[in-house]
Amino acid sequence: MQRRPIAVAAAVVVAAGAAVAFTLPSLAGTNEPDGSPSVTSGGVSPQLLAAMKRDLGLDGDQARTRLARSEWAGGVSATLAAQTGEDFGGAWLAEDGTTLKVAVTDSGAAALVKKAGAVPVVVKRSEAYLDDVKTRLVDAAADVDGVTGWYVDVAGNKVVVVAKPGAKPEAQKLAAEAGVPASAVTVKISKAQPKPLFDVRGADPYFIAIGGGQARCSIGFSVEGGFVTAGHCGEAGTRTTGFNNEAQGTVESSVFPGEADMGFVAVNGDWTPRPVVNDFNGNELPVAGNTEAPVGAAVCRSGSTTGTFCGTILAKNQTVRYPEGTVTGLTRTDVCAEGGDSGGPWLSGDQAQGVTSGGSGDCTAGGETFFQPLNEILAADNLTLVTTGEAAAPPAEEEAPPAEEGTASACDALPVQREGEITRAGNAQVQPDGGAYRARAGTHTACLDAPDGADFDLVLQRQNNRGQFRTVARGEDDGTLSFTGRSGTYRYVVVSSSGTGAYSLGFNVS
Repeated sequence: MQRRPIAVAAAVVVAAGAAVAFTLPSLAGTNEPDGSPSVTSGGVSPQLLAAMKRDLGLDGDQARTRLARSEWAGGVSATLAAQTGEDFGGAWLAEDGTTLKVAVTDSGAAALVKKAGAVPVVVKRSEAYLDDVKTRLVDAAADVDGVTGWYVDVAGNKVVVVAKPGAKPEAQKLAAEAGVPASAVTVKISKAQPKPLFDVRGADPYFIAIGGGQARCSIGFSVEGGFVTAGHCGEAGTRTTGFNNEAQGTVESSVFPGEADMGFVAVNGDWTPRPVVNDFNGNELPVAGNTEAPVGAAVCRSGSTTGTFCGTILAKNQTVRYPEGTVTGLTRTDVCAEGGDSGGPWLSGDQAQGVTSGGSGDCTAGGETFFQPLNEILAADNLTLVTTGEAAAPPAEEEAPPAEEGTASACDALPVQREGEITRAGNAQVQPDGGAYRARAGTHTACLDAPDGADFDLVLQRQNNRGQFRTVARGEDDGTLSFTGRSGTYRYVVVSSSGTGAYSLGFNVS
């Protein structure tokens, strides 16, 4: 059933500030819409399907198929990244929107990819290696004004440096200055200058105080206790007021520029966060979960200036140089946006993806837009997304068969399995296979089966930007481990405190 639009009090404010699209929380004492967000039998709102038809030329069945495949591909690619470890070269959906391709550096890992229902592509460079190349290029380009961005092109198996036309010679020299092979780098020339999508026009859902005036911003996604939005929408400690100019909350955390463009606003008791996205056409789009979509997936965003537009994810973990400073870890798309759309929500079907950071171009001539991945925000601030609880079931062919009673443990049920043996007390082994694995932002789950009479400990480590591994979590006494963290390179370490023998380790990232 279609929801009635929420009444929003008009308030015109002229001030410098950030403007972003929103998911409105319901305010105590206001008129509440009846029923639930309008959805189709496939869990996707008809309004989102209409936007995909307009922007991507897909009919309803084609759109639902692509969205279902995208959700499946997100889980499969995360598991394969852990299974193939340092051989993982990235994953993407082909132009048909349904074929999942997974790059690996070792032909032996291709069998794992095929078994998972994806198409293997053997490449020269791992994703971890290319991420390191990108980091070194960013450092080398500190004084090159004409370079506007860097990203890993997983399909091309190279790092792309985005530069203005006049900066091409300097951009081409970066590989040598960074000490990386020129064959691993390519230069893309673009006249666009990405910028945060600020706007000075008022009448948006919430306001922040800047100097002697106000700037307007919009809510991204509801989380327990408040909502997430772009980091350029206020520093920590900034107080916010709602669309009716009543006290709403406080910015509890904010990052911009730097490692992210993300913020969290904690609301007071008058506001109830709800699992919907306003499409600016009198409808509410449901938010059922936060499964991350892969490169090549269809994605849609909502914005207070331009409404709802759809397109394709082009790259992840992109570093963008804004006039205000460099931001890392953004996702690049070919979706248009304009001033006033910044901070707004991105959806793949009913799965939340992120909040608008910035971009270039407009929705008349077209352009590209970057969004801050949502799961990074949730992990960084230990937040819980508010959802409808109506996430679609995974495709039947991907469901794991039930284990026979008495033959499988909780460790056996985890999709990535490794075995090892420690022959001397006090020694340790690194898994998987002495290496590491790339992981998206999410929850790491692991289980260790140690030999009887031995005391083995499980440790999870994450690699920092200097290439060093630091411990981020330790297993419980029963051998289990759960940790929610940001994207990056991880590894497990099995340590023998006492005793020796063979062990088995199961793990995954969700």
